[in-house]
Amino acid sequence: MLSNMPVIPVLLIAVGGLAILLVSGRFTIRGAVNMARCLGVSPLMIGMTVVAFGTSAPELIVSLQALWKGAPDIVFGNVLGSNTANILLVVGVAAAIKTLVVPGGRKLRQNYILLLVFTAIYVVLCCFGKISGLLGLLMVVGLVGYTIHSFRSSRKEGQRSGVAPESTEKGSEELLPLGRAVLYTTGGIFFIICGSGILLEGSVELARRLEIPDVVIGLTVIAIGTSLPELAASVMAAVRGHPGLAIGNVMGSNLFNMFGITGVSAGVSGVFFESLKVPLQVVQFDLWVMSGATVLICMILLRGWRIVRLGGVAMLALYLLYIAVLFGKTSFAFPG
Repeated sequence: MLSNMPVIPVLLIAVGGLAILLVSGRFTIRGAVNMARCLGVSPLMIGMTVVAFGTSAPELIVSLQALWKGAPDIVFGNVLGSNTANILLVVGVAAAIKTLVVPGGRKLRQNYILLLVFTAIYVVLCCFGKISGLLGLLMVVGLVGYTIHSFRSSRKEGQRSGVAPESTEKGSEELLPLGRAVLYTTGGIFFIICGSGILLEGSVELARRLEIPDVVIGLTVIAIGTSLPELAASVMAAVRGHPGLAIGNVMGSNLFNMFGITGVSAGVSGVFFESLKVPLQVVQFDLWVMSGATVLICMILLRGWRIVRLGGVAMLALYLLYIAVLFGKTSFAFPG
């Protein structure tokens, strides 16, 4: 539809998508912070569950569409590309805008360690070369069990020690009751996804108007585009002084991508096709890049270091280096 439009309207559509992202991100974060307050859990936990799973919806849709179109390799490219972008790009941009003060505490450190454990398990499963439908189902069950356990633990911790200081909205904005907080959060996530789609479609069309090759578009515009929901939510959380929500969004999204998206895709593939095969390129390169990025962020989280602006810029530089290396491997371009 956009291919028949002049350049200016296409540009305005892309800008409009960006505006929707920014406004929706503000409402999402306000709702999520108030949800945490009402439920007696940390903002990090809301970020790891409600916000993370909601903003990962585009990746799930892309993966299921890829399966039906007979392109299962895209599932792993989508998951690994998104996870790498979430850490190096999303956290990098958020930290470059405003220094992130990492949330601490014994319970939170356990979540950071579990992210490492889940990542290690995922790496081992991928190294076997294929994931059966039954194994995919077990991955989803494990993710659900972990989420329920973490939510209950966070709520008990909140009841004992009170909600973290960052869980209350700063400034003069009124506190929201639970119903309105849920509405703000879910509505904000919905419009974040809509705004991401509009911005992505407009950006791809503009790139094609500039005669940029499709492979470059796939490795850059689309790769970043599928991470726009996480980027919008995390950046807005950082700007509004809620680093726990920003970090939780990234952690939860990565867990959901690995065990939720891969698990569901393997289950669907096992029922209708066959075991989900892991591309050799993934095992040789992309899997280890994602693992390295995960180890990096978990080291920062476990040591309680601040992610200063210079650190954010360094993470962005690493992501650009990753994109540059991928550009040299054009035989495997992925949209995640």
